[in-house]
This record gives sequence, C-alpha cells and structure tokens, in this order.
Amino acid sequence: MTETTLKGNELSRGERLQIMLEADELRALDDFRFANRMPSRAAAVRELLRRGLGVQGSVQDGGNGTSQSYGVLPTEPPRGNGSDA
Repeated sequence: MTETTLKGNELSRGERLQIMLEADELRALDDFRFANRMPSRAAAVRELLRRGLGVQGSVQDGGNGTSQSYGVLPTEPPRGNGSDA
C-alpha cells in the first residue's frame, strides 16, 4: 500500500491497523509519546511494539525524529534477481 504525506512524499506501509483504546490507554500512549518526543501516535505504538518484541530478539533501532524511523523489525535488504538458493 502506497500513500503520500501532506508534503507529497511517498509513504509506504504494508497494512493499516486500526485499534480502539479506552481513554486511559490513549492518555498513557500520549504521555509515552510526549515524554519520548515522538512525532506521532503511530510512532509511539511502533516503538512500544519494538520494545515488546525486542524482549524476544533483535529489532531495529529507531529514533531520528521521524515517524518512519520508529520501525518494529529490521528492514531486509532487497532480494537478488531470482538466484536465491
């Protein structure tokens, strides 16, 4: 799925996930986001996923200030031209 930002930049995410939160859960998410100076709620959710999944193994480091930098899993290098064995 490819979308564009308000500035017209390409934003590529695989799937859209919509969740419902209670008011206190949303407040906790926002508190976490602002305490960690994150650019969006989505970035905060991805960071919390990254931290939770990080307990089980290595995950991507985020944190350069953009929402996209808060990825959950490491990005894979592009695959070869069909010569994978």
